[in-house]
Amino acid sequence: MNWDWFAKKHVGSQFMEAVDSVSVNIAESFGRYHKKDIIMFYRYSSGSIKESCDWNEKSKIRNLLSNKEYNHTSGELD
Repeated sequence: MNWDWFAKKHVGSQFMEAVDSVSVNIAESFGRYHKKDIIMFYRYSSGSIKESCDWNEKSKIRNLLSNKEYNHTSGELD
């Protein structure tokens, strides 16, 4: 089995899910009418950003991203 391919696929899918979750939670907050619900979805979104940062770090450690890709992604997540 090609473990490089498997690692990239696994990390990539987890990373994409975390990044996608940021905007999905913000969008979902617009459908809420109570302040506490809106804040809850903003917090979920913030958690997804932190999760995305973690996947970015793991990708760098596992040599799945170049330094340029890592730096670009870090900048976007900040």
